Amino acid sequence: MGNESGTWIMHGKKAEDHGCIHDTEELTEYINKVGFLPLFKNEIEGFSVEENTMEEYWWTEDPRDPWEWRAVLAEEHNVAYGKFFSGKAGFISKEWIPCFANYRRDGYDFDALWDDEKANRRQKRIMDLFDVNDELFSFEMKEKAGFGKEGEKNFDGTLSALQQEMYLTTSCFKRKKNKKGEEYGWSVAMYATPEHIFGFDHVRSEYKNEPSESYGRIVTQVKKLYPKASEKDIRKLIGKKP
Repeated sequence: MGNESGTWIMHGKKAEDHGCIHDTEELTEYINKVGFLPLFKNEIEGFSVEENTMEEYWWTEDPRDPWEWRAVLAEEHNVAYGKFFSGKAGFISKEWIPCFANYRRDGYDFDALWDDEKANRRQKRIMDLFDVNDELFSFEMKEKAGFGKEGEKNFDGTLSALQQEMYLTTSCFKRKKNKKGEEYGWSVAMYATPEHIFGFDHVRSEYKNEPSESYGRIVTQVKKLYPKASEKDIRKLIGKKP
């Protein structure tokens, strides 16, 4: 997705094109095949949901709308969805979650990260909520963690960083409810720890390896799929070597 002369342009495929993804099942299959996939077009050509789906259906609320698919995949829990790629949204297959968790966390669970003074107070306020809650709406997190006009600042940036570091992920999208229990408005993201969704032992199963090994596996996978991708572009999307 790019802004060209003030107009947002999608870069996708036609329905009849080879490799075009037509529904959520095909998208899940493709993510499991490649291992991880950003949502939108980026520096690595072809490495996105956008470039492999039909551009005319985005944000139409049609069953073929890839924007709607992200909510379906997030709730099915066969893959993880969140801001995993340079602060931007994308998917990681269940198989590759431990690899990303080990690399991005640098071998730390969050409590150890805080104890070693590698996490900030805003991150701590949010993560403490998940000691007593399995999942929370973003607006609930903001209120309960003390963000707002008179409180902590940069909630969105803090939440993005916790996803990038693999401490939180999107668990589903749900609509708010009024006092009568009636749903209203647009669907809003709910968040949980990857451990809650995919299992403690699975998420941390790569902790036995050095984070640099996990990083190397991720980079090797990108190069295998996109041999023309430059080291600079890979680092920009995936992150720096630990």
